[in-house]
Amino acid sequence: MDELYERLRKRLDDISIGYPATESKVEIRILKKLFTEEEAELFIKLTPFLETAEVVAQRLNLNLENIASKLEQMAKKGLLFRQHKDGIVRYAAVPYVVGIFEFQVKTLDKEFVLDNEEFFEKGFGQSLQSFKTPVLRSVPINREIVVNWPIAPYEDIVQIIDSQKFIAIAPCICRTLSGMNDKGCGKTVEACFVFGSHAKYYVENGMGRFISKDEAKDIAKNNEKVGLVMQPFNSQHVSGMCSCCGCCCGMLRSLKRQPSPADAVQSNYYAEIETEECIGCEACISRCQMDAIEIVDGIAKLSKQRCIGCGLCVTTCPSDAIKLIKKAEDKIYVPPKTGADTYMQIAVERNRNPLAPV
Repeated sequence: MDELYERLRKRLDDISIGYPATESKVEIRILKKLFTEEEAELFIKLTPFLETAEVVAQRLNLNLENIASKLEQMAKKGLLFRQHKDGIVRYAAVPYVVGIFEFQVKTLDKEFVLDNEEFFEKGFGQSLQSFKTPVLRSVPINREIVVNWPIAPYEDIVQIIDSQKFIAIAPCICRTLSGMNDKGCGKTVEACFVFGSHAKYYVENGMGRFISKDEAKDIAKNNEKVGLVMQPFNSQHVSGMCSCCGCCCGMLRSLKRQPSPADAVQSNYYAEIETEECIGCEACISRCQMDAIEIVDGIAKLSKQRCIGCGLCVTTCPSDAIKLIKKAEDKIYVPPKTGADTYMQIAVERNRNPLAPV
């Protein structure tokens, strides 16, 4: 049986940011908890491309009724993505992150929480930042604080929200997990956005609720107020947007451990402190999720290598001593057009092929 789950691990390791092996084999324990042997065998043979049950059954030479039932069961368990469109149902294999892990937000138990924390510390946390192309990107929560407009539509929170037909709000899996592990920070939990067909999937599976564009903007404003970093998916067509804290969220926790988070996150912005205006009040210290600011001789000093350009320090500076600057045009990072392009780019960097099922 362990051989089957090791094959499943390797399959997941080919997809997106990976699923590394550890000495303790905690990653196998997680898979055994999530997947039955039958589900593991089927997942290994699926691709990240959306396919109908008919196509899967024909490709694998299996009974259509059985395959349709298994695919739907796995989608309900959060092991696959399911899309309802034009009366047709399609399914696709998904990464562990972003994907299966997040889809467990309503079914977490203490064992799963502890196993995932061990997995993060012993291997997965290191893999999150082990390639050039990030899965998520930090963008300013408030476009009005950016010096040197304009900013791109895919970096403008208001435009991202306004461009969506369907918006759902869901609990942050990371703060939910931390809370169950008695390590929660107390910041807003229902704060992460899902768009389009992904929003429909979240609502269908009871993981989120539909919201209006106005409510989405209000939630984004509250995220800024409580000190959460907005991180849309790293593509020009945004399918989701996380609201992260540096204490609970895996992406920021991993980023925080990097010597130069600014390079790893591919942000197009950086904060700048006008020392003559700084009053040394330390309001910016607690707002920064990357420990990029310290007080030296009574004045705030910022490390550009650690600044991820979120702007949280700017909005609460009482003396307006901090500004958010857009980088020079030759330094601007342009994300891939679609999420599929992002995953393929990461796969190339990791020397993996996520398209071919085992």
